[in-house]
Amino acid sequence: MAATLARHHDTPPFADHKDLHNVIDATQLGDVPWQCFLAQYSGERPEVVPPWMDDEFEVWFRDPRAMAHNILANPAYKDEIDYVPFREYDASDDTRRWKDFMSGDWAWQQAYCLGYRSYSVKDTISEIPETHGSSLVPIILGSDKTTVSVGTGNNEYYPLYASIGNVRNNVRRAHHDALVIIGFLAIPKTDKKHAKDDVFRIFRCQLFHSSLSTILSSLKPVMTTYEVVRCGDGHFRRVIYSLGPYIADYEEQLVLSCVVKHWCPKCIAVRTDLDSGGIYRRREHTDFLIDELHADILWDEYGLIGDLPFTNDFPRADIHELLSFDLLHQLIKGAFKDHLVDWVAKYLKAVHGTKWSEEIMSDIDRRVAAVASFSGLRRFPQGRDFKQWTGDDSKALMKVFLPAIEGHVPQDMVPAFRALLEFCYLVRRNVVTEDTLNQIQDALHHFHQYRKIFDVVVPTFSLPRQHSMTHYSDMIRLFGAPNGLCSSITESKHIKAVKEPWQWSSRHNALGQMLVTNQRLDKLAASRVDFDARGMLTGTILSSALAALERKRAQTVAALAHEVAVPDLRRLIRHFLFSQLNPDDARNPEDIPATSLPRHPGKLCVFNSAAATFYAPSDPSGIGGMRREHIRACPLWRNEYPRNDCIFINTGSDAEGMRGLEVARVICFFSFNHNWEMVAPSFHKDGLKNIAVIHIETIFRAAHLIPIYGSEYIPHTLKFYHSLDTFHSFYVNKYADHHAFEIAF
Repeated sequence: MAATLARHHDTPPFADHKDLHNVIDATQLGDVPWQCFLAQYSGERPEVVPPWMDDEFEVWFRDPRAMAHNILANPAYKDEIDYVPFREYDASDDTRRWKDFMSGDWAWQQAYCLGYRSYSVKDTISEIPETHGSSLVPIILGSDKTTVSVGTGNNEYYPLYASIGNVRNNVRRAHHDALVIIGFLAIPKTDKKHAKDDVFRIFRCQLFHSSLSTILSSLKPVMTTYEVVRCGDGHFRRVIYSLGPYIADYEEQLVLSCVVKHWCPKCIAVRTDLDSGGIYRRREHTDFLIDELHADILWDEYGLIGDLPFTNDFPRADIHELLSFDLLHQLIKGAFKDHLVDWVAKYLKAVHGTKWSEEIMSDIDRRVAAVASFSGLRRFPQGRDFKQWTGDDSKALMKVFLPAIEGHVPQDMVPAFRALLEFCYLVRRNVVTEDTLNQIQDALHHFHQYRKIFDVVVPTFSLPRQHSMTHYSDMIRLFGAPNGLCSSITESKHIKAVKEPWQWSSRHNALGQMLVTNQRLDKLAASRVDFDARGMLTGTILSSALAALERKRAQTVAALAHEVAVPDLRRLIRHFLFSQLNPDDARNPEDIPATSLPRHPGKLCVFNSAAATFYAPSDPSGIGGMRREHIRACPLWRNEYPRNDCIFINTGSDAEGMRGLEVARVICFFSFNHNWEMVAPSFHKDGLKNIAVIHIETIFRAAHLIPIYGSEYIPHTLKFYHSLDTFHSFYVNKYADHHAFEIAF
């Protein structure tokens, strides 16, 4: 770059990093300044005052109303936003469908009708003169404590995020700027002597709720009187705000709803038998109980702490109703990892004893470690026995654990895992239909039926995280498909908004630096959108550089045949060309005389990978829901071992699921003057390898295979990159990702 500038007698756009930062700081696009307020205990003081009563706690925040304005005005979302609630039906059978947030009943009830709430007619947006004709803008919130460093002290932060319900699920899931950080809440701490004091507990709860009320206070006037805002499509609209769903894990939901631990924050089911059912909690009912009953009765019989949540300060807001799904913590990390996986180890120990159970668990670990690589799938080189688990670790284990335990556990234990996995993948669908809701209920019924096998090691199944599964169908009807409100969205935001800014800081008074970093990142994101709208970001200077980095591979058929150990490759290519040039000829190319087959000059280009792009909005994807994955056929992957991925091949059949697909393993990708081609091996029933050349357009996407291990122990020396060559029968892993779940049935 310096040489280019010198050649043209030019100067760099920025003198140094300080100059760059000054330019960003002066940018007005996306600028929402940080504000701060202090909070301190103001109640009665004992003779010996605990230190925390004298402490002042800082709460930093940005105006959520201004942040909502920025999201609404973002031109990148102009085609991915719904300004009015709607109900969607399948035209073929008139059944209901739920997808984005505004397709749910909650938004419909807020805007148009009474629903089942006890609000008066004057509480509905369509009937109030000050709000009639306004677009509803639900404010979606999420918060969760996160630790940025375990080894260098207690570096813990409490970020608060916000989005609007109008943007579609695929936008919010794409981790763009439709979810923004609007605050850092205070984390009161004290010494062990006072940590369990009731006064400190009450103060901590009240500080949390009062902080949320203060941060959101700018929204309160425009919850009853409309304001006019500019939207991304260039139009101006009247909008009215409402507090929408709150994304939080179970511990956070207890704090938000002021409910006692081990109780359900959404219903009043008895904590000792949660799945027996109970009516839903309601704001009016909770307020009545707090006014009429003693604190001990509230705690013991209703699971209520006795404090009022922050939502009581805002119209049309009920925290019990607004608590959202939590697929990550409730189902994946909770019901699967912390419950079922741990129960397997306890069951094996109870049945086989400590020594033999450890042998079995060690083989299960080896099976997990032996799973072949797959795009986007985290590997476990030492199995699942390590201490620091993340949400991504639990997700990855869930995709490969079921085949690993088969043969080592009773047969009825496998359906328990399968039912839970079916439930998790069904509720994660991008579009949920009435038929899907029936399948969800069936999976839940089967899970409750088969989990009873663990009763020898589990004293009770009255577990809040598993109990939450009973509410999913109702919440889908209220809020649409759960994949737009999953806590994995806020977990991913932790990286960009908290962890990376902390890593970039000097560690001294890190929060102040993190605030500036987030503000600069928002300005850069807003500037990029503006530059893109002006056509300033088209084209690239990297194409020639990337082409120069292509790894050298065989350039002739003879060289490639030797490289991949397929001596009759030239004949296979001629068979392929005959099939492509004569699509209506029913003869087998094997029966055609060699003199009648098309000839190939012998020159070709070999590629180490190919990219498959497909619509998979329930998996990590772009703003339009499109997912791109690379299929590898590389002779030396990471300078260690060859990697040859598996694929789904579209057979052209109209049959659904696996009946219209075949599974193959890629030997290599190559192209000549027709188009990209591929060599894929498969096996006949007699075990002989069959090799053929097929067209690249027949590849649907990558496939993941897991060996059928049976009841035999696998060798300690088996490496994961040998598993596809060592075993002869495999499961097609329908749980590899959510798109695979939709096609592999």
